[in-house]
Amino acid sequence: MVRDLKTLILGRREWVALPELGLSAVKAKVDTGARTSALHAENIEIFGTGLGRRVRFVVHPLIEETELAVPCEAVLRDVRDVTCSNGERESRPVIVTRLRVGARTWPIEIGLTNRDGLQHRMLLGRQAIQPGMLVDPTRSFLLPRLSARLYRTPA
Repeated sequence: MVRDLKTLILGRREWVALPELGLSAVKAKVDTGARTSALHAENIEIFGTGLGRRVRFVVHPLIEETELAVPCEAVLRDVRDVTCSNGERESRPVIVTRLRVGARTWPIEIGLTNRDGLQHRMLLGRQAIQPGMLVDPTRSFLLPRLSARLYRTPA
């Protein structure tokens, strides 16, 4: 395969960051079959009116550390009906935030939903994949592991 040096190859699972939300390391499943991206969120609360609507929520970014909870807040872009992989429809708050993968950062839309029982706290859908990126579904974690150290606060 011939590619230029600017091509970013993602595995089917990658470490990503959502710096505007204070999320320094989240394992994401890269799913080109899914249109939109989704983030595991709990205690979702929409507040404000009109263009000032915002959403508060809590993210447990590391599935293996259930006690770790990161409170987040963002501007509410929309509330959309989404068809889940099991065929059910669900209304999800949608936010826009910056995603960092490798050395690249760009804004993406993310639907907030409960992903309990799933292996990854985030699903990176095809709308978030930019030109110059390829997905190798046979490999995982092609990019460096991100550190969860930033979640730790001194006692």
